[in-house]
Amino acid sequence: MYRGREGQWAFFLHRLSGIAILLYLLIHVLNISAAMWGPQVSERLFAIEHTPFFRVGLLGVIGAVLYHALNGLRIILMDFTGWGVRLQRELWYGVWVLFALFFVPALIKIVPEILHTMGVI
Repeated sequence: MYRGREGQWAFFLHRLSGIAILLYLLIHVLNISAAMWGPQVSERLFAIEHTPFFRVGLLGVIGAVLYHALNGLRIILMDFTGWGVRLQRELWYGVWVLFALFFVPALIKIVPEILHTMGVI
């Protein structure tokens, strides 16, 4: 099933997106806990969140969460149905179709905000 084809890429991207989500959660907890050190520290960290670099990273996290969730549903179908393993390749392409369907609106919303912050538009 995995020999360098869709199943292997699905496995790799699922692990990679899980690590990205974990890193984001660590940053988020650090940011929230910065309130313990006073408002100056907290406000500096919140200011970092509004930089274009961080906003682009946020787009990556949105993509990681979306892919991880949809691929997780694919894995559930593979584990708990008799037909899931047989159709795992088609299900993975379905994950990408749904990913594009949900991620493009996020791009349409967030990319102009990033470009506006950078002064491009």
